[in-house]
Amino acid sequence: MIAPLPGDIFRAGQILNNTYEIEGVLGRGGTGEVYRARNLISGRIVAIKALNAQFSGQEGYIALMRREEQMRDIRDDAVVRYTECSRSDQGHVFLVMDYIDGPSIADVMLRRRMEARELMIVAHRVAEGLMAAHGHGIVHRDLSPDNVILRDGSPEKATIIDFGIAKDTGAGARTIVGNDFAGKYEYAAPEQMDGKAEPRSDLYALGALLLAAWKGQVPFAGMTPGEMIRRKSEPLDTAGVPEPLKGLIDWLSDPVLARRAPSAAAVVEQVGRVLKGPAGKAGAERERAETVARSVRGQAPAKKRSGAGLLVVLLLLLLGGAGGGAWYAGLLDDFMKPPLPQVTPFALVATAADGPSPARLTAHAPDEAGAMAIRTGFATLAGTEAQADAVTLAQGVPGPGWVPGAVAVFAAASGLEDWRISISDMTARVSGITPNAASARAIAGRLDDWAEANGFALIQDLRIGPKVLPVATVQSVLDGRETCGRLVQADPPADGYPLGATIAITGHAPDQALSADLQLALRDVVGDRALRIDLVTLNEDLCEVRRVLPDLSSNAVSIWMGKGETGEPNLTGIYGAGENPVVEVLVPESVTEGRLWVMVVDNTNMVFNLVPNASFPETEITSLGTVANGMRRVRVLFSLDEATLDKRLIAMKVNDGEFGKSEFLAFLTKDDLFSTRRPRDESVTSFAEALAIAQEANPGNILGFASRILESRP
Repeated sequence: MIAPLPGDIFRAGQILNNTYEIEGVLGRGGTGEVYRARNLISGRIVAIKALNAQFSGQEGYIALMRREEQMRDIRDDAVVRYTECSRSDQGHVFLVMDYIDGPSIADVMLRRRMEARELMIVAHRVAEGLMAAHGHGIVHRDLSPDNVILRDGSPEKATIIDFGIAKDTGAGARTIVGNDFAGKYEYAAPEQMDGKAEPRSDLYALGALLLAAWKGQVPFAGMTPGEMIRRKSEPLDTAGVPEPLKGLIDWLSDPVLARRAPSAAAVVEQVGRVLKGPAGKAGAERERAETVARSVRGQAPAKKRSGAGLLVVLLLLLLGGAGGGAWYAGLLDDFMKPPLPQVTPFALVATAADGPSPARLTAHAPDEAGAMAIRTGFATLAGTEAQADAVTLAQGVPGPGWVPGAVAVFAAASGLEDWRISISDMTARVSGITPNAASARAIAGRLDDWAEANGFALIQDLRIGPKVLPVATVQSVLDGRETCGRLVQADPPADGYPLGATIAITGHAPDQALSADLQLALRDVVGDRALRIDLVTLNEDLCEVRRVLPDLSSNAVSIWMGKGETGEPNLTGIYGAGENPVVEVLVPESVTEGRLWVMVVDNTNMVFNLVPNASFPETEITSLGTVANGMRRVRVLFSLDEATLDKRLIAMKVNDGEFGKSEFLAFLTKDDLFSTRRPRDESVTSFAEALAIAQEANPGNILGFASRILESRP
């Protein structure tokens, strides 16, 4: 398992659907993550593949997960078993499958080159799994060393995983990738370059996989589309591969479809014959054949002899003469040292510090000078607390530029957090978190330049940080861009936004241009986080008042809207033609001190002062409204029936041609909000100026504030 990140979909200890307890992260990809989990009912260890939130709502990806789950119909020990497809309470779609405990062939390739007989066993086992999948009409299309796991490290238990882009060959079947290319170019069959895939395409990938595992390096597929297509039309280079593995790879990976192995069943049969033969039989037959050949040439049989006697004589002669002085001077040290081990692939793995654990390095080097250079380069990125676990001297360096390139990658990766650098021969993978979008572009550019200058094939997996984005950083961008009152973050986390979080911005605007401006301004700030901007468009009259409203939450004050005809509440605040809105200001009964001021900003550049007004000059809160169920309700806009009975009451009816948005404002104050009574109606500009002056003259006077939009529509 790998270290968790703040933005992970699930966390250790989390329980999904009352059944699966998450134990840790196994891997991350572009669309989701894979977790190890335990079934609390059966105790079985499983792997859970989860889609990121942005994909869990897209039907194409859900259909692909659903299609992968249908692999559960395949019952073969060489194919990972799928159990179910489900959705978490938070909306993440996830897939449950067997947990295969063991390294992938790609993992083994980083440590050593696999032996020919091991690979024959793997070929037989994988072909059995393909035979089962093909029998159900499923083509894997992405068979590679990453997708074959050696359960318990055993080639005899090789298991195919990750049918995430598998193609259903049944009539009418579809996948998210359609007929476009799917898979890894290095292992894809020639016909896949044209978007075509069939069972024999998986056999080609099996051949390329076997060759890569024997050589210990990823096949080079070419740098340009034209070069890739040309290379795919040529046979794989199997020079130096021993028989019968060479013949099997050539048969599996023939670029001409008609000459390729016809089926997985045929591969199982042919490889099975070879593996069932007596061990060592081929070697004995070769030795007998060589003996016969020597007899035909009139040569005596070769005798085995030891070179130890000759070596002793040689050493005695050297030590008896000038060689004795050379011994004491150390000039014969290299002669007496055992040869360095031959390793394939030549590798380097470096990881950043993780909490109390220091940064770590393991690598190969051709000599002490190279080892020292690698350690020094590592220390420049990791710092003085870095720990170089093992830099092993070995033969097999891909070329004279490998060590300088390995040293230079650390400088190219400078600025990354939580970084990991992995080099296998001439293929490098660099992952990590960049501080921000600008640094992501700079670091990615440096890494590309490094790869091109040093001849490495590079895979970048950079996430745009920071790891935690402070709420204040986002607010600093919003504060300078309000055009219709405050812009706020909805439910911001106290400790900042982790990677993968969603940042929601709410507020008001006179038009949609502000949304586009915010998207642009925050683009280089939010990093790998989702941004949701939800602004309500208001007319300029409402915006003019909103610019001077106090920066307060509603506190104890709220506004209720209802229907005058029935008395029912109107939760949306939207009314149609002919309807009669009623409005009340709600204040808890426990509030016994303060004054209430209520007004409505109309869509005709006018403000109507409702409380107080000429008919009702009272503002003392305890003298207003009625109390019921612990709440004081002060009606400020009445039904037509109420207004008919009492001509002092204000009522309205939505008429055709009077559609738009109005905003009700309610202030709870210590003292009078204004020094003089406001007129029944006044211009928006006059009211906004008076409100700004009142707040400046008596700061802290406003105890509570509420606002609500009333919208009339045709």
